[in-house]
Amino acid sequence: MTCNWYICAYFFTMNKPNDISTVSYCAFLRGVNVNGTNMKMKDVCTLFENQGIKSAYSILASGNILFDSEKPKSELKQILEKALSLHFNYEAFMFIKTKNEIERIIRENPFESDPLFHIYCIITATEYQTENLLNEEIEKIIDTEQEQVLIIGENIYWKVLKGNTLDSKFGKTLAKKNIKNLFTSRNMNTIHKILRKMN
Repeated sequence: MTCNWYICAYFFTMNKPNDISTVSYCAFLRGVNVNGTNMKMKDVCTLFENQGIKSAYSILASGNILFDSEKPKSELKQILEKALSLHFNYEAFMFIKTKNEIERIIRENPFESDPLFHIYCIITATEYQTENLLNEEIEKIIDTEQEQVLIIGENIYWKVLKGNTLDSKFGKTLAKKNIKNLFTSRNMNTIHKILRKMN
């Protein structure tokens, strides 16, 4: 039986697999240019694109790489960490967030801007990880006039007096060996810059 080409075209269109959507991500790299690791962000972006990543470019030099991909975060994390580790000869670790997740970081920030304070977001992988591995440490910190710490969802928000970041109680907590590999931190000003570039 001959198939009318109009009918064939209709059924082909209706049964065609949906196009895979591209998602905008930001990879927050931990341990950039510390402990002897020398990484130029241009080289990092090239490395990303060599792994099939689209439109990779960096924001500042602190390890914030914007890119597009059809792959899920879990797969991207595995691919990119392995590539970075091999190329730069260090143990790479990153946290990948979508545009929606970055919007949420900004939306849920509990602190108002203050010229005397830094406001940071401590970025972790999951809400479970934050609550179970860092919550006990945070509970030991009493909010003072010099710093405040709040957990909201999977993110930790830290307001600390400028010039007191490393000497503050929470700053010392974040430097502990048993937890420093669980997170990376970014100033909220950096988070805003990243989102503006993603729009």
